[in-house]
Amino acid sequence: MRGEVLLDTGPLVAFLDQRDPYHAWARDAFAGMTPPLLTCEAVVSEACHLARRAGQPMHTVFELFNRGAVRVAFRLDNEIPQIASLLDRYADVPMALADACLVRMSEMVTGSTVFTLDSDFRVYRRHRREPILLLIPPDR
Repeated sequence: MRGEVLLDTGPLVAFLDQRDPYHAWARDAFAGMTPPLLTCEAVVSEACHLARRAGQPMHTVFELFNRGAVRVAFRLDNEIPQIASLLDRYADVPMALADACLVRMSEMVTGSTVFTLDSDFRVYRRHRREPILLLIPPDR
């Protein structure tokens, strides 16, 4: 895959949980990517919560960071006005904080692709009007 990959919660949890219906898809997609995948702290928080709920120890999430496969590359405190604007614009979806951070990251990282299971990214726009490049299962 060309360009930076921005990692959302869904594929991260699916990769870690072999019982997840998208595990094989996420595993195969990860295999074709050049690390590190970029993400935000909101995704890490969601992934820890969901991994734990799925019976996976939270440290499995952090192992990907320790191996250099994933890296946090976003500072929320530097982007508060832009994030607030996105959350307001997409309040009817509703947009999660992690989604807003990834949309903002897609605006900041030219040519990036969002790796997600979330079909809401088909609605979101970078810079108000540009579709976001997605790596998403065909049934989503």
